[in-house]
Amino acid sequence: MSTSMTRTLFLSAAAAIAAALSGCMGAPAEGLGPTPLTPTSRFSLQVEPGLDRVALAVHETGLSENQTLALRDMVNRFAAEGAPMLTVEAPSGDDPVASDIAWRIKGALEASGVPPYQVRVVTYVAPDPRAPVLVGFETVRAVVPRCGQEWSNLARTGNNAGSANFGCSVNANLAAQIANPRDIVTPRAMTPSDAARRTVVLDRYRAGQPTAAEREVLVDRGRVSNAVD
Repeated sequence: MSTSMTRTLFLSAAAAIAAALSGCMGAPAEGLGPTPLTPTSRFSLQVEPGLDRVALAVHETGLSENQTLALRDMVNRFAAEGAPMLTVEAPSGDDPVASDIAWRIKGALEASGVPPYQVRVVTYVAPDPRAPVLVGFETVRAVVPRCGQEWSNLARTGNNAGSANFGCSVNANLAAQIANPRDIVTPRAMTPSDAARRTVVLDRYRAGQPTAAEREVLVDRGRVSNAVD
């Protein structure tokens, strides 16, 4: 066997061994994609928009009983969602009955407790002037990441980076548990302070008196319990 052939076989065997070893080692712990700025920013809480809307047929006699119940349910969902605006969409075409129904819907929503500034009436391009009136609001839904779809070699930590799935399950659980996904986008405003209670505390503080509220407890054989009659 010539020297060149021997060298070729040796290089081929070395390449095969290297390929096999790289296959056994797998991808590094952080994966092969773009490295995030920080390990905790790989999976961040996100939301996606949605729409909660019902279509109400136009009747000459006004709103039916089922339509009234549907509007009440809509008001309850709107209050629970915390959306900023309820939109009533009347079909285009200047049909007087459809326009009257749209404004009746606005009045029914306000009568159910929705502030007037949170209800607006607009028009939409409809195929028929007697098309249904649409009532709805924009919703926000938390995006739940799908974890564990791919795995890298958790032992390859030479870059001192977090694993590709680091933080995924934590954010997935948070996204599934948050009651109002709008809190992910914007934190809630603080409620007004109790000015009367603050005045009482300051007056007692200036007089050198205890500022804490008195606790009413029952002491029975070394046990403290609150009694409710």
